Amino acid sequence: MSILKVGSQTKIRNAKQHLVRFILCFCFALVAGPSLAQDADKSVATAFREWLNEECKRHPVFATQQGNRDYDGAMDDLSPKARAADMDHDRQVLSSLATKFDRSKLSRAAQIDVEIWESHLRYRLWQAQNVDDFANDPRVYLVYCSDSVFGLFTQSTLPRHRNVENAVSRISHIPEVIAAAKASIKIPPKVLTEIAIKRTEGAISFYEKDIFALAEESPQISSLAAPCRKAADALREYKTFLQNEVLPRSNGDWRLGEKKFSEKLAMELDAGLSAAEVIATAEAEADRVEREMYYVAKQLWSSVFKDQTVPPDDVMGRRETIRAVLSELGKQHGTAEALVSDAQNTVQAIKKFIQDKKILTLPSPDQCTIIEMPEFQRGFSAAYLNQAPPLDAKAKSLYAISPPPSDWPTERQEAFMQEYNASMLQILTIHEAYPGHYVQLDYGNRVDSLVRKVLSSGVFAEGWAVYTEQMMLDEGYGDGNLALRLHQLKFYMRAVLNAILDYRMHCTSMTDEEALSLLVDRGFQTVGEATGKIQRAKQSSCQLSTYFVGRTAFYRLRQNVQRQRGSEFNLGKYHEEVLLQGTLPVKYLPELVK
Repeated sequence: MSILKVGSQTKIRNAKQHLVRFILCFCFALVAGPSLAQDADKSVATAFREWLNEECKRHPVFATQQGNRDYDGAMDDLSPKARAADMDHDRQVLSSLATKFDRSKLSRAAQIDVEIWESHLRYRLWQAQNVDDFANDPRVYLVYCSDSVFGLFTQSTLPRHRNVENAVSRISHIPEVIAAAKASIKIPPKVLTEIAIKRTEGAISFYEKDIFALAEESPQISSLAAPCRKAADALREYKTFLQNEVLPRSNGDWRLGEKKFSEKLAMELDAGLSAAEVIATAEAEADRVEREMYYVAKQLWSSVFKDQTVPPDDVMGRRETIRAVLSELGKQHGTAEALVSDAQNTVQAIKKFIQDKKILTLPSPDQCTIIEMPEFQRGFSAAYLNQAPPLDAKAKSLYAISPPPSDWPTERQEAFMQEYNASMLQILTIHEAYPGHYVQLDYGNRVDSLVRKVLSSGVFAEGWAVYTEQMMLDEGYGDGNLALRLHQLKFYMRAVLNAILDYRMHCTSMTDEEALSLLVDRGFQTVGEATGKIQRAKQSSCQLSTYFVGRTAFYRLRQNVQRQRGSEFNLGKYHEEVLLQGTLPVKYLPELVK
């Protein structure tokens, strides 16, 4: 028999009802919570796709680069009026993003995507207001005049006849690009005008002969013939304009200055580091890498110089040891004509090692093609990787290598070939293709986030590529070949000195002679290679810092994650986990890969 009173029974019944309601509400929250977050995340994805569609419509060359084939036959309006409208549009979009989403309802992944989108717009507005390449860099118009057409034949997955039709249409707009250039170019730095003149010569040659081989068309009967003649004429007119009008007034300062450099670096890197922190870290790292290079060179000395005594163990002697060993190893190189085929011959061994050691899962099918860099793209770097565009991910990726230009003197061509000798060519292929840029960017194209595919981080891309150089050798590639290790260290030292050169060239009064001494004496580069890098530092700012900052981020992340996971750490799975975050700013990696 119960001893509870009626009031107590009522309280118990009410309590049970409250408990049932609480459980039902809790269960609903478990179901509805992710659903609400997914809906909020979808609103970000939808808004970004709408913005991207508008960007492609406004900027057809950008659309082609992204793999949107709807505008392959069109050309950007580069007139000052159109560019001013672009800035207004960017301001409006950036302002709207501040209130467009309830960030508290977004997943962290979606919050990051919005932050990346906002950072991109802020950086683009800053560049237009503070750098303005259309007014101060004559090279930029050649991206529209030649690169935009080259890409139609090398990376589009459309049928060949469609690419020809689109090329005919796009080429017809080149005179408009030249007109915009004449209306916009003000007082550029002399070095940029000189490079633009040289690249214009390459673009003229492209339209006179190279394009027909690329398109598999006969110049006598091709529909490309007439527009190509007009394009070549317009480009000759551009070259004359640059030589006669722009070059005499090209006394603009290529140095960005400390204030602008610091502002730009913060936005370009988006890594949470100041310019002062980057230069201090790089200078310390240069000392460490030089010591490591000496230890390796000293071990190689007796096999390279059998009858000579190793130099004294002081600063001068250590550098003499490194330089002498590298100079002797540099003689093991091929010919300029065989440079591309020599690079192709490095691929199979590298890919087999990656598969055997389970470094990561390689893309299948392999869509990377090694080509000789077109003449009109040379003059900036010895190699590049053009990824398959994110909106046409089945297209080819191009690993382009530049032989030394034929108009270089014999001595400089030989110096170039010594720099890219048999060992260095392997490091270059690791960096540009396997498991470097090509593999990383292929993984990047697989992520769901369209933001991370389109607004990719150069620091992530370059940092990963530099990280893989040491990682591959640490895992056993080359079977302990000390010559290979010395060249890997030299290639990494180049990344470190890139950051130092970048800062000093733009923030101090560093002369060409001082820069040459830095690269030759500390980086052990040939004079020809160093001279080219100095020219590159004048042609760009902040990009040279991406290699070192990115590699430092990846190296530290790997150390921390491996230490935390201990015996459960799996290198291949870790690599894939990192790459499947997308090509996003490296500052986000520690919270995403734990």
